[in-house]
This record gives sequence, structure tokens and C-alpha cells, in this order.
Amino acid sequence: MAREMACRKCKFVTTGKVCPVCKSSDLTPDWTGVVLVVDPTNSEISKTLGITQKGKYAIKVT
Repeated sequence: MAREMACRKCKFVTTGKVCPVCKSSDLTPDWTGVVLVVDPTNSEISKTLGITQKGKYAIKVT
């Protein structure tokens, strides 16, 4: 199973080598917490966190 990495810029969680949201390659395996965004346009959480695309996001990235 591939290791999940979190993007340091947008906090998107991915198994790839490049973030599909912001195209950054600055990924880290050191992250905690998860937010799953299904409908970012109607979600108060996504508005608070500045998330514009649906997906899996880390809460804390170091």
C-alpha cells in the first residue's frame, strides 16, 4: 500500500509525488488529523480552512 503524504502548501493528502490540487512537490509524511470535504461550496469547514476542492485534507502538517 502506498504511503499517504500531505502537501505543505494546501494540506491535501495524496499518495502521488505531486499534489493534484496546487501542483507542489513539497510533500511530507508527517501530518495529523483528517478533514474529508465532499461539497466545498456549501461547507462551513471548507470556507474556514480555505478549501476549494473536494478531497482529503490534513489538519496539521509539519
